[in-house]
Amino acid sequence: MATKTLVHVMRHGEVFNPEKVLYGRLPGYKLSELGLKMADRAAEHFKNSNLSLIVSSPLERAQQTAAPTANVHNLKPEINSLIIEAENVFEGKRVSVGDGALNDPRNWWHLRNPFRPSWGEPYKQVADRMRTAIFSARDAAKGKEALLVSHQLPIWVARLAAEGKSFVHDPRKRQCSLASVTTFVFDDDKLVEVKYEEPSADLLKDASKISGA
Repeated sequence: MATKTLVHVMRHGEVFNPEKVLYGRLPGYKLSELGLKMADRAAEHFKNSNLSLIVSSPLERAQQTAAPTANVHNLKPEINSLIIEAENVFEGKRVSVGDGALNDPRNWWHLRNPFRPSWGEPYKQVADRMRTAIFSARDAAKGKEALLVSHQLPIWVARLAAEGKSFVHDPRKRQCSLASVTTFVFDDDKLVEVKYEEPSADLLKDASKISGA
């Protein structure tokens, strides 16, 4: 009989970002009040889960999101740079469509190849490091559950890779809302299912439209 292991990969909650910049890997970007509520909601969502491992991206917003769930399960989150946000040359700039950096011809060179992408860390590289982190969590939590707290792009690319889909996509159509949970289900070492949940769905209506995640 196969041993079932669940690796939950959660996106962090809403970030306080009044300048509406793409914050990427920049330090100092923490959860908003709503984001803290989302972190508490996650703890409620996972309270009856058989978590044996919690791993967080090094960035503050991910660590804050992981903390309430870790407290409920009396676990100390591990920090793993493999699940950090993707690199992006537009960090610290406004990148809404028709706004800021994307409207400056000097930056258009960075937009030349959306398939790689040319503005940041290659999708394949992101997928490879996320796969390593997910498989490592699977092995460490064998027969139980693990929680990884990461960021929208790495989570979405990991899902595309797991489902054998192209990395080329429209960022506006990623199924990875704030504080959402993408779960990789394993029977022994074999990935058998990918599931998606939104524990904070009712809180999303109050979320600001922010850049970078």
